[in-house]
Amino acid sequence: MNIAERMAQIAPFHVMELMAKAQALEAQGKSIIHLEVGEPGFPTADPIVAAAQRFLAGGHVHYTAALGLRELREAISAFYQSRYGVDVSPERIIITAGASGALLLALGVLVNPGDEWLLPDPGYPCNRHFVRLLEGQPVSLPVGPDTRYQPDAAQLAAAWTAKTKGLLVASPANPTGTLLSLDDIRALWREVAHRGGSLLVDEIYHGLTYGTDAESALVISDDIFVINSFSKYFGMTGWRLGWLVAPSRYVRDVEKLAQNLYIAPSTVAQHAALAAFRPETIALLEARRQEFSARRDVLVPGLRHLGFDVAAEPQGAFYVYARSDGLAADSFELADRLLTQAGVAATPGLDFGSNGPEKHMRFSYTIEQTLIEEGLARLGKFFGR
Repeated sequence: MNIAERMAQIAPFHVMELMAKAQALEAQGKSIIHLEVGEPGFPTADPIVAAAQRFLAGGHVHYTAALGLRELREAISAFYQSRYGVDVSPERIIITAGASGALLLALGVLVNPGDEWLLPDPGYPCNRHFVRLLEGQPVSLPVGPDTRYQPDAAQLAAAWTAKTKGLLVASPANPTGTLLSLDDIRALWREVAHRGGSLLVDEIYHGLTYGTDAESALVISDDIFVINSFSKYFGMTGWRLGWLVAPSRYVRDVEKLAQNLYIAPSTVAQHAALAAFRPETIALLEARRQEFSARRDVLVPGLRHLGFDVAAEPQGAFYVYARSDGLAADSFELADRLLTQAGVAATPGLDFGSNGPEKHMRFSYTIEQTLIEEGLARLGKFFGR
């Protein structure tokens, strides 16, 4: 039997394969410093775990509605009001099986075969792969440090064609950790709306910003699609829970798609997430945000000292995107050597697009500061610094 042609354009997630190799080396007794992992190293906050335990103790773990628990949708609505000062109706909030589920639902109701979607490059690899899965055509927008690795309105206007149907951006972004200001998003939205297109904004790293607070695109228009997640700021990666805010006229179609793709999000995770917005939970998460900031302030200068070029200071998420071609011609080959010879796992640019991936690496600061310092020391020894 033949494999679908689209699979030739859907690459493996190389960082996951790198993690598997790192874990295999650890199983052999080798010490590995993990600067490749894209998830917080903290345990799930105690109030969230306790809420799940209380729910499980009742024994009634059944499906919820495909759109998710009404109470959780209302809690997210209240969160938008308290944090961003914006009214978002619970009716527009769809609870999903992770942010990946939200992305798939949004693109599922927007992408027709042959549609072109513009995506910043470098960017999160699953974005372009989901567009291709739905028989659309992802089109790269090469971005660099001159625009803080984010597209601007002029670049968008120049790249738009008769086949272009939308733009997908992230703020803070993976792998660069850079933000779009509200004025930046507003300018992009004007260009997209003028052309009758759709704007999808990935806000899954909101809450994890340093020295500034990100503003939601929902402040600008009710017609913008926004994705968020319980995985990053809320530290619930393994619970696989996210949400999508959709324009009202799309909600019924999103619901039908959710019913067919996964029936409903995890019931246990939803009941646990009800505790994510409690004051004691937020206080703990804010303390963790300060810890991430301190880790960033160790890793960025440490990498620069080693010869990596960090041209755009990361303002959010927990990643540093650095040029590595001053140290090695091929970042993929360098990543393998760092893992096997120095015991440091870092992600080569290969996952993030076609815009000079061999010249870049992504480093994550999700682990304890002492381990980051040890990783930098190992890198210093490797490079003879």
